[in-house]
Amino acid sequence: MTHAQHTLLADRAPAQDPVRPLPRAPRRWAVPVLVALLLAQMAAVMVTAAVRQTPTIDEPVYVATATDYLHEHRLRYNPEHPPLGKLLIAAGVAVADPHYDPSYPGTQGDVGRHLLYESGNDPWRLMLWARLPVIVLTLLFGLVAFAFARDLAGPVGGLTALALYTFSPDLVAHGSLATLDVPAAGFVLTSAWLALRARHRPGRWLPLSGAALGAAVATKMNALPAVPVLMLLAAVSAVAADRELSPAGGRRRRLRAAAAGAGVVLVVALAVVWVSYLAVDPRLRFSPAEPVPVLHGLHALLVDLMPVPPAYRAGMRVQFGLENQPWQGYLFGHLYTGPLWYYLPAALLVKTPLGLLAVGLAGAVALVAVRRLRPSAPYLLLPPLVLLAAAMTSTRDFGTRYALFVPMSLAVAAACLRVPRRRWATGATAVLVLCTAVSSLGTFPYYLPYSNEAFGGPAGTHRVLHDSNVDWGQDLGRLADRLRTRYPGERVWLVYKGSGVPAYYGIRAEDPRGVPPERVHGLLVVSDSAVAKARGTFARLLASRRAVGDVGHSISLYRR
Repeated sequence: MTHAQHTLLADRAPAQDPVRPLPRAPRRWAVPVLVALLLAQMAAVMVTAAVRQTPTIDEPVYVATATDYLHEHRLRYNPEHPPLGKLLIAAGVAVADPHYDPSYPGTQGDVGRHLLYESGNDPWRLMLWARLPVIVLTLLFGLVAFAFARDLAGPVGGLTALALYTFSPDLVAHGSLATLDVPAAGFVLTSAWLALRARHRPGRWLPLSGAALGAAVATKMNALPAVPVLMLLAAVSAVAADRELSPAGGRRRRLRAAAAGAGVVLVVALAVVWVSYLAVDPRLRFSPAEPVPVLHGLHALLVDLMPVPPAYRAGMRVQFGLENQPWQGYLFGHLYTGPLWYYLPAALLVKTPLGLLAVGLAGAVALVAVRRLRPSAPYLLLPPLVLLAAAMTSTRDFGTRYALFVPMSLAVAAACLRVPRRRWATGATAVLVLCTAVSSLGTFPYYLPYSNEAFGGPAGTHRVLHDSNVDWGQDLGRLADRLRTRYPGERVWLVYKGSGVPAYYGIRAEDPRGVPPERVHGLLVVSDSAVAKARGTFARLLASRRAVGDVGHSISLYRR
């Protein structure tokens, strides 16, 4: 073992942290009490959302795949996403113990609907148990945000970050669903925090940083652009640690330390990916239920060179195939086909509380401007910037769920605003945190359609965005309650966008798009994403209606 490698694996106390905690910290008992209270309120609103919402579009696929993992131990459904996130969901599914027919034919969506609505299972109970592991993981990532910010700005900074994290509507909304977006983003944040800690104890923290990075890319493939970034940060940490140990070390020694640091993170991350597939099927058999696209050219070469299981490479082919399809997007009232490069920044501007935007961006500036914070800036800012840039090239403009690492990182960055100890900074931070909390609580319990006050709040989100930003099929149960209590016996026409089965919830309705417009009379119920995409005869039908209400700010009710 070389001297540099020995240095990397050494576990020694830090000589000096990149930043010193601010003085006059709260009393010892106050910090854990406030942490517990913030996490408790987030848990309460997430569980409330999980109990009341019907399955969103993606959830039945993930739950069915998790159930197939448990019963059949096979890699068959949903190859476009690696297994780890669905294995976490499977922990809740195992408690629910649903009836499952492994021989049921059809697509992964067909299998999901069959499991929930045609197999004798209670979809409310099954979905709640499937969502609980993601809720727990979301709360744990809140602790990561607290610890990351505490390392940068002391206990008060940690509490600031945790408050902003727990009141982020996007994190509450997607953290209460059995989906993969929050887990993937949270694992990237965790990896970056551990890489920062490795500046002083690389032997302890770099393997853990690699494990968190592996968990991210073993959950969702959109985390792959973070791999070279975290390897670079690991190399920087290893060099910083070596420089502390031996200030007079030469260039070759530093290069060896950098290579060893990056190598540790990469090897451990790859190991986590392989283990996640082996946990499903130790023989790594792959029998896809649907055809896997064939790639050519550079994409094919890139996929074939990846040192990952065959099923992972097949999932990458599916992802590239999805990118080649002509998806529709909707932004600020404009329906379009194909990507808009500025879609995600614009959607984040709409969906992020104004207080979090202001204090988070100001904190990011302080992170770069303050000398003793500057060494930490790449660890917090570089991963989300690279991931956002990669996500902006996607053809699927479906929602801010593809960029949940942004509100997470903004929450941590906000803690840095008060580090220069300007009197105004502490007061401004407190006011902006309070504004974020008020804005978030004001949207309860409808977190998915949240938008900030500059864009009309949750009731106005459907006018500027669509899909998972507003209407992901989550309010079918609420619609059934509304029809039963306010419109009993009325003729209902329904255009629903989602994976739920309206008849299961007692909704008897016809699709107005299949009959002449003059025959459509009575109550017209339309998912807001369908309103946004209305064209031709259906658009003319909607032009002659009168709005009478909405359900959950995601489904509009009209009288015609």
